[in-house]
Parts: sequence; structure tokens; C-alpha cells
Amino acid sequence: MKPRERLAALRAQSALGGGAERIQQQHAKGKLTARERIELLLDEGSFTELDAFVMARPTELIADEDRVTGDGVVTGFGRIDGRNVYVFSQDFTVFGGSLAEGHAAKICKVMDLAVRNGAPIIGLNDSGGARIQEGVVSLGGYADIFLRNVLASGVVPQLSAILGPCAGGAVYSPAITDFVAMVRDTSYMFVTGPNVVKTVTHEDVTQDELGGADVHAERSGVAHFEADDERSCLALLRRLVGYLPANNLDPAPIVPTEDPWDREDRALDDIVPEQAAKAYDMTDVIRRIVDEGDMLEVHERWARNIVCAFARLDGRTVGVVAQQPMVLAGVLDIDASIKAAAMRSTSRSSRSWTCPASFRGPRRSTAGSSATARSSSTRTPRPPFPSSPSSRARLTAARTTSCRASTSAATTTSPGRPRRSRSWVRRAP
Repeated sequence: MKPRERLAALRAQSALGGGAERIQQQHAKGKLTARERIELLLDEGSFTELDAFVMARPTELIADEDRVTGDGVVTGFGRIDGRNVYVFSQDFTVFGGSLAEGHAAKICKVMDLAVRNGAPIIGLNDSGGARIQEGVVSLGGYADIFLRNVLASGVVPQLSAILGPCAGGAVYSPAITDFVAMVRDTSYMFVTGPNVVKTVTHEDVTQDELGGADVHAERSGVAHFEADDERSCLALLRRLVGYLPANNLDPAPIVPTEDPWDREDRALDDIVPEQAAKAYDMTDVIRRIVDEGDMLEVHERWARNIVCAFARLDGRTVGVVAQQPMVLAGVLDIDASIKAAAMRSTSRSSRSWTCPASFRGPRRSTAGSSATARSSSTRTPRPPFPSSPSSRARLTAARTTSCRASTSAATTTSPGRPRRSRSWVRRAP
């Protein structure tokens, strides 16, 4: 077989994933395949796949015929509305989407490229957890991914879509990303499943009650968005990317609008009732102010006494935080406080995308890029050094006295050793 023919055969094999039978089983559950999800998420024809021929490491527990190309995850880059994004999509038809050494290496590579090139990273999660056939290297792969999640925080946006089971070690990574979207009835997030819970606590719980989309969207607050099906979930991710800057150095995109910046809405004069105890819908107020009446609410069903949303004014992205008088008379509870604080962090200007950044941002060449440096938005200013000569003299004397006192013990002698003097004077900068 010629090299070109062999390459085409390998690509065809990789596109099938776990095989036609398992793809049919995936469709029967109302779920799409990993490649179908990527096609819906990205602009048509923009996807470039990376590491398509990676295979699982050979072990005694995995037969050679089960080691298919791709190793259960599709990774690469493409565009959303013409803007670069990096994506990985776990393939449940191959080993149940379980994570192993090659699987993790592919995800880590695409995350590194996203940070290096200053583009959002989107994870489409559909995994049963670690691949126990490969032993401890699977857990090591999770550690590598978690490290990159932390390092990328505040540098590029990280979005996660839960499109199937997300259990065990697989659940930690999306939980620490910036935004999480779930699909009703088909997606679940939990550390251990209902069977383990029943063994330990003797309680019967279903997957939906333990970690379904409704639970995380309404009670725990883990899910920022909830969708009825995968298509609407992926469309929501495309919409969300349009509000966000690509990284902590670039501005958020400006969208042309025909909504005049100086328009007036007479309905706003009467929308707030004269009676303070009478409720009204704050979302109606927001929609009448922002461009085209369009807003994307975050945590719509969690902490409902406060509204947090993305919107646009004169085509520019803004973050909206407003109390909702329709719920609990707008009383701010602890969940609403957390929600508002998170929204304030993610809706800042692109140069302070979130608070701490643990390493140098994309294309940054200025000083102050050590591993423990913080973003300028949260850096505590150093008090100015005394400018007057008398103040400098007093500070120098104080430091000199302190240093001599602290080193006086070091000037003592020990038997059989010559006396050494370590007294010194620290000079003020």
C-alpha cells in the first residue's frame, strides 16, 4: 500500500472512532459523536485536527484490536465567527471516553497551544473517568490537565460543555474552568455514581438527583448554563465566545449594531412602580437598555434574587449585575454574593480578565512575569519611600539597629573555632 493510501485509510479509521455500532448506540441515547459536536461548534470547514493517529499504550489488559487511532479524544483548532479557538472533544465510543496517557497528552498539548497563541479553550466532556487498564498513568494525566487549568486561569477563557457522563477524575477539570454548560437528561457531573453512594450511605439516588443538569444549575451553582439538547448547548457556547476577549491582552470583540446609542425608551419611565413593595422584572429593564434587547444571563436559575448577564452597549461587551425585586424582594444571600463576585471578575476589561495570573500571558514581553506575580488589577501598591532626608535617615537607623540586633547571636564563638564577626549594615535602597 502506498503511503498516501495508507494515510487515507488511517484517517478513515480515525473518523469512525469506536466503530459504526457504537456510533449508533450513541445516537440512540440522543447524543452526538465527538466529531459531530465539533462540526456544530466551529465555523464550517475551519477545523484542523491534531494528533489524529495517537493510540493507547500497549498493555496486557487492552487487546491490539481495541487500540484505535485517536485514543478517545478529538483535538484541534478552528474558528467561531472568524475568531481562533482550541477545542477537545471526548469520544465516548472509544473506551467510554476514559482518560489515559495518550488521551491526556493530546488535551495538554491543545491547552498549551491555546495559551501560547492567546485563544479560548473549549472542552466537550463525555467521559466515564480514568482508564483503569493503564493504571496510575491515567491519574497522572489528570494531574497534568489540572495544572494547565490553573495556569491558564486569567490568561485565556476556559469553557466546558458536559454532554454525557462526567464522573470520577473527569469532573474536576470542568468544575474549575470559567464557564460550564450542561444538557438536561443526558449530562451528569459527580465524583462517584449512585451505586457507590448507596453502598456508603444506603441511600437510593438517581443520576439526575445526584449530578444532573437541573441540580447543578439550580442548587449547587456548578453549571452556569443549561440547555435542552446538545445542538442548543453548542450554539450557546458560540454565543458566549462572542462576548469574551480572546485573552487577557486583547479587547473583547465589538459587534456592529443598528441600535442608536442615544435612543430613548419611554417605557422605562413607568416600568419601576411607585410602591416600593411592588415587584417588577429587572431583566425587562436590562433588555430595554442594552443593544437590540439582547442579553446572555449567567446562572439564570441559581441565586435568582440577583441577575448577572453579558450584554452590549454600542456594540461593546459589558457585564450586568442587578438585584431582582421579583425574588425575595431583592435580598442578597450568600449564593448571590458569590455569583455577583464571579461576574465582576469575568466582566472586567481584557487587560484584567481575572485576578491572579500565575505565568506570563500570551505575547507579553514586559517585566513582572514571575510565577508568583499577580495581575495589575489586584496588586497591592507599595507604600512610597520617604522622600525627605530626615525620614530616610530615621529609616536607615532603624534598619541598622534591627539588623545588628538580629545578628548579634552569630558573633559568638564556639570551642575550637576562631571568632568570626557577621555584623553588617543593611542600607536602604
